[in-house]
Amino acid sequence: MKLIIIVLSAIFVNNFVLSRFLGICPFLGVSKKVETALGMGIAVTFVMALASVMTWIVQIAILVPLKIEYMQTIAFILVIAGLVQFVEMVMKKTSPTLYQALGVYLPLITTNCAVLGVAILNIESKFNIMETLLNGIGGALGFTLAIVLFAGIRERMELAPYPKSLEGFPIALITASLLSIAFLGFSGLL
Repeated sequence: MKLIIIVLSAIFVNNFVLSRFLGICPFLGVSKKVETALGMGIAVTFVMALASVMTWIVQIAILVPLKIEYMQTIAFILVIAGLVQFVEMVMKKTSPTLYQALGVYLPLITTNCAVLGVAILNIESKFNIMETLLNGIGGALGFTLAIVLFAGIRERMELAPYPKSLEGFPIALITASLLSIAFLGFSGLL
């Protein structure tokens, strides 16, 4: 039951983008088309799940025994950067169209604070390896849900009339804030 609560909480209640406000850069930058947003969500899911487990292992097997926990952020960023490079190579070979559509935002997963945030939160929450994996997957699925919903709304808004002064980034920020308010309805659920 605890594992289900961790996953549902990470997706809905403690959504990294809409509740914790982590990962906003790719959320706003890659959310103009649903297909691109879904591709980014899948890439982030893969990286976040693997990064959660890998950083937990680095923390438990290397940093704690050597008593160098203060190197946590640097070590975690190195692990995440390596994973992103791996995802980038795989995506370039398997889906060149998606690779080009994601453009500069794919390498930015390295600096996506949601990926680093989940790794650090897993350690701070004292999760075991299974809880860490499920929190990473849940957080990534929450990110994917948020970015795909936002992209769908933005696609529909291209057809909607609104004031010229709100075109582009201003209407995107207003929409993101309304989506965040909608997700506040999940608080207290679990």
